[in-house]
Amino acid sequence: MTLLTRRLALKLGLAAGALLAGSSLAMAQLRIVVEGANFQPLPIAIPDFASSDPAFGREIAEIVRNNLRRSGLFLPLDPASLPVQVGDVNATPDFPTWRTANVDALVMGGVERGGQISSSVRVWDTQQAAQVVGKSYNTDANSSRRVAHIISDAIYESLAGGSGYFDTRVIYVAESGPKANRVRRLAIMDQDGANVQYLTDGSSMALTPRFSPNGDMVTYMNFADGNPQVYLLQLSTGRQQRLTDVGAMTFAPRFSPDGGTVAFSVEQGGSTNIYTTGVNGGQPLQLTSGAAIDTGPSYSPDGSRIVFESDRGGSPQIYMMSAGGGNAQRISFGQGSYSTPVWSPKGDLIAFTRQSGGQFNIGIMNSDGSGERMLYSSFHAEGPSWAPNGRVIMFFQDPGGNDGPKLMSVDIWGRNLLTVPTESYASDPSWSELRG
Repeated sequence: MTLLTRRLALKLGLAAGALLAGSSLAMAQLRIVVEGANFQPLPIAIPDFASSDPAFGREIAEIVRNNLRRSGLFLPLDPASLPVQVGDVNATPDFPTWRTANVDALVMGGVERGGQISSSVRVWDTQQAAQVVGKSYNTDANSSRRVAHIISDAIYESLAGGSGYFDTRVIYVAESGPKANRVRRLAIMDQDGANVQYLTDGSSMALTPRFSPNGDMVTYMNFADGNPQVYLLQLSTGRQQRLTDVGAMTFAPRFSPDGGTVAFSVEQGGSTNIYTTGVNGGQPLQLTSGAAIDTGPSYSPDGSRIVFESDRGGSPQIYMMSAGGGNAQRISFGQGSYSTPVWSPKGDLIAFTRQSGGQFNIGIMNSDGSGERMLYSSFHAEGPSWAPNGRVIMFFQDPGGNDGPKLMSVDIWGRNLLTVPTESYASDPSWSELRG
């Protein structure tokens, strides 16, 4: 599949946007303030996209509506209730008509599919009679869902600030079969659950997949050799290889921000310590030492620090050290046990799992350990992973009994709790960066 890169697509979009914006004399002021407990989603009108294939135009518009609806920040209006059912991206809207219909935010789009897909979109502020953004994209004929996701990101960015997260993928552990003999294999899908592909065949158990920053490499825990080991899987070629051989069990891998290094845990002689090694080989570097269990390493976005979990103080808590190891400082001090710390893409927050009072909690704290907040509590929930814009967290929740785990998401204000659709039971999600 070939798709114009996001950078090139945006260049095309900016050119179209500058031309289209010339028709507006007023300044658009429409903008969502996403913080605060009393937030109300923004009603937005998205008629079907104009197309010589009306079903295709309707399909693209519906993907955009669903993306924005699932963000929790937008409330797409029923297209059947709108003054216009099919948009005209080349015409200035009849603003009084839309204002009479109580529509402040209006999206008009067009899409055509031939040798490639060409799509244009304009977002209007009907109160100010002004264009908010105008972009156009050209992609290959097999990328219809991706162009809908990229358009969704453009709308999100123009009205909600920050980047979107719709043109992303999630890698996870797909689970099937009876609980006592569950098959666990790696799967990858779009963030909305579409385009599922299975990356391993289930002949050996696979756990804890983690994306590389460029999205083409995955590191995970493979039980193929009897003794669990950290592996690398290149998505573009399907090639797999063991990360390193230290003669002991290796697990809990995660890439450095530049993708050149993997931090992981080694269990040996009853103790567990954190190591790093290059993705192209080399002698592993030991970062922690002692008899404690040190695991779950996660790099800060600038690569200078690592946050991890350790029971060196008597119960599992979150610690922070430099990326070269040494001088670890405890940053969590609540009751119970902490695990799976993950640094946010912006570097301001750390997501974690906390078990206390018979409940599992998905929480966040500031990077110095202050400001701890719980976002979700359940019988069993763990494994947070950040959306690339740092506003949404995906994790898995297992209800127990004979049921299996499912993927869920929640925003950093504890709102908009959603189940992420998957074909099977699912656990251990890892959210990719925006696709390039």
